[in-house]
Amino acid sequence: MVDRSSLRLSATLVVIGEVLFAIVTLFHPDGDANNHPVVFAKYASDASYEALHVVQFVFMAVLLLGLFVLSFALNVRSGAFGWMDRFAAVSAMVALALYGGIQAVDGVALKHAVDAWVNAPEAEKATRFASAETVRWLEWGMNSYQLFMFALALILLATVIVGTARVPRAIGYLMGLAAIPMLVQSLVIGTEGFSVPLLAGSLSAVALPLMLAWSIWLLIVAWRMKEPDQPGQRPT
Repeated sequence: MVDRSSLRLSATLVVIGEVLFAIVTLFHPDGDANNHPVVFAKYASDASYEALHVVQFVFMAVLLLGLFVLSFALNVRSGAFGWMDRFAAVSAMVALALYGGIQAVDGVALKHAVDAWVNAPEAEKATRFASAETVRWLEWGMNSYQLFMFALALILLATVIVGTARVPRAIGYLMGLAAIPMLVQSLVIGTEGFSVPLLAGSLSAVALPLMLAWSIWLLIVAWRMKEPDQPGQRPT
């Protein structure tokens, strides 16, 4: 049987995390992320850049912890699906650790690097700019792997849901579909970085509605789920 209280907690965390993360991300400095001279100058002039990334990390942590709790809520402890469930929990935690690394690189290291470039004497600007680009490339790599692990956690959980039907199988199908644009985005960022902003925006525009669809559906299912009958309980 599904652990109802854990299922409610899981769905609530995922919905809150993804909605608030999407809202906070709207305040991130915009522009062509591949045009480094322009976008680095925007980052340097943004006084709230570091704080914004801390808040992003908090809400992504809420979302991924929701996936971690879901692996326990499904209560699959044996067989192939039991192992998939455990690997999904591990994948969600690896994705969280990688996202912490991304925000440390992007929100702290890159911010200091671009500030140093903007404030450097003219003779040092080229060196400082090269250092900032190196930090940016490190961000690409971590972002690529984080998206892959996030998508892997979704795929494993989706397989468990479809295979066991502990919750409606359609939720699992939507979850699996949401992982596909993440996998594509992982490949694009790993090979091209943020150099295809239109494609990245399109992939996010596909992934977010699918994430919202399955998580809100799961939230409704969890809160409408009735307590199982206790042994010896007589119907009234």
